Amino acid sequence: MTKKVRIKLKTYDITLLSSSCISIINSVSKTNANVIGPISMPTQRRIYCLLRSPHVDKDSREHFEIRIHTKLIDVYEPSTQTIDALMKLNIPAGVDVEVKI
Repeated sequence: MTKKVRIKLKTYDITLLSSSCISIINSVSKTNANVIGPISMPTQRRIYCLLRSPHVDKDSREHFEIRIHTKLIDVYEPSTQTIDALMKLNIPAGVDVEVKI
């Protein structure tokens, strides 16, 4: 059975996501672990509909949208050096990181 670490990154900003993916792949590849990814997942869209006025004009509405970008990175056969490199990594504040072993 091969050991695998799955890293899931979520953010609203695609530039932060791509830069953090590059930094993760560079740090893991220095420890001679097999890296697969980044794999792009479908972008989630949340659309919010608001009335423009508080009392009347129900026909007048505004739509706002939030897009959540997600990428996966799989690391196969990680060593203790690989895990230490991942823990010491500096990820920007707008990126949500989930690590599953």
